[in-house]
Amino acid sequence: MLLTIEDLTKTFPGTVALDGVCFDLRAGEVHALLGENGAGKSTLVKCLTGVHARDSGTIWLEGKEISPASTLEAQEAGIGTVYQEVNLLPNLTVAENLTFGRQPTRFGMVSGRKMRAEAEAMLAGYGLDHVNVTRELGTYSVAVQQIVAIARAVALSGKVLILDEPTASLDARETETLFQVVRGLRERGLGIVFISHFLDQVFEISDRLTVLRNGRHITTADTAGMDRLELIHHMLGHELEEAEGRRRHRQGGVERLQVRGLARRGKIEPFDLTVREGEVIGLAGLLGSGRTETADVLFGRTPPDRGDATDADGPIDLRTPRTAIAAGFGYAPEDRKTDGVIADLSVRENIALALQARRGWTKPIPRAEQRRLANDYIRRLDIRTPGAEKAVGDLSGGNQQKVVLARWLAMNPRFLILDEPTRGIDVGAHAEILKLIGELTAQGMSILLISSEFDELIAASDRVIVVRDRRHVSELVGEEIETGRIIDAIAAHENGEGAMTP
Repeated sequence: MLLTIEDLTKTFPGTVALDGVCFDLRAGEVHALLGENGAGKSTLVKCLTGVHARDSGTIWLEGKEISPASTLEAQEAGIGTVYQEVNLLPNLTVAENLTFGRQPTRFGMVSGRKMRAEAEAMLAGYGLDHVNVTRELGTYSVAVQQIVAIARAVALSGKVLILDEPTASLDARETETLFQVVRGLRERGLGIVFISHFLDQVFEISDRLTVLRNGRHITTADTAGMDRLELIHHMLGHELEEAEGRRRHRQGGVERLQVRGLARRGKIEPFDLTVREGEVIGLAGLLGSGRTETADVLFGRTPPDRGDATDADGPIDLRTPRTAIAAGFGYAPEDRKTDGVIADLSVRENIALALQARRGWTKPIPRAEQRRLANDYIRRLDIRTPGAEKAVGDLSGGNQQKVVLARWLAMNPRFLILDEPTRGIDVGAHAEILKLIGELTAQGMSILLISSEFDELIAASDRVIVVRDRRHVSELVGEEIETGRIIDAIAAHENGEGAMTP
């Protein structure tokens, strides 16, 4: 066995990130490491590469116990990592990136000729002999940058290569080019850890797979012998329980918005969407399937490069969040701490933020009006805070989520996008937010609800759109919205004629 990890444990304050995890990697194999958000994948990689010190457990590489205390020590031991966001220097040339820190010299000076020759020889083995190594790396596509990063990592390490979401920003053609490189490295005897949320790619490229959930090892199996449906059950676990108290599904309704062929290359394939007054549209899929990417394109956070949107008054501009807000859109993002609240600002300032942005900074909202607005939503949403001047960062996660919702409700949007609105909050706040969704739609607001919890989608949605591998692949309506049907749609794959099969 090339790499063996036994009983790895890592805790952070209040969280057990890894709980006795075991993992092994063979030379000449691609081993997929799978799991939803918070499963422990990133922590496992960081312990393996010396970013985090493990609390307990043992790591062997080629039969020798190792304890890397830094990424440099891990590299020297033979373990290299390439991340989704290429961690090279785009303002340097390809050759400089490939040889950085070990440039060939002549008479004590860096030899540009030797550096170019070495870089060209390295890339020739990856099918990139057409690349001009004297050009800046940033002038090339993300796919080329990824392969350059892989070439550098293999040159520095040469035993274990960890690929963390390497295809997240690549299209189908670029992904296949990358996979050709991966297959070549496998034939050379490298052990490759492949982390991805794209299950079709996992089944295409990997030999074995390991699933983590909530910091624990769930299963390791040959990929060819694993059923897709079984794999998804392993990844999601108890979240497959059927919901009770489902909302009464609405039928029909006035069309409020139509989207046709909206897309962004490398992010989300073209999709159509009709939004009706007062309905909840659920968006289901595994992490990385294209759920958040759909929301980002609809709100202009990621400007679409094709497609259009219209309402009763004509075309809608969705190129920027500002134009989306002007069209009556609101967006409560998944990561409320990074993209939602501004922790150092008060509850009052956070709630007034979007409304102030719409008015323009030359027309400041009077402080008295801000206080009235904040106190109104503190009361309406039962935000647990000593007062409107309390810093949002001092509130609980559930109350921070309510502040984000209050900010958008103050705008009175006609279409509100909620990305994982109940993640990381307690049961009481969870129920309050779901109740609020029902009240808002009863008043005519339309909501796009993104959630990893199937019971939440089943309880709240009138329609559920299933997203897989950056494509909208299925739509369930009314009584069709059941756990089994959602899972079947996520697990389905294209047959040779382009039809979807489970």
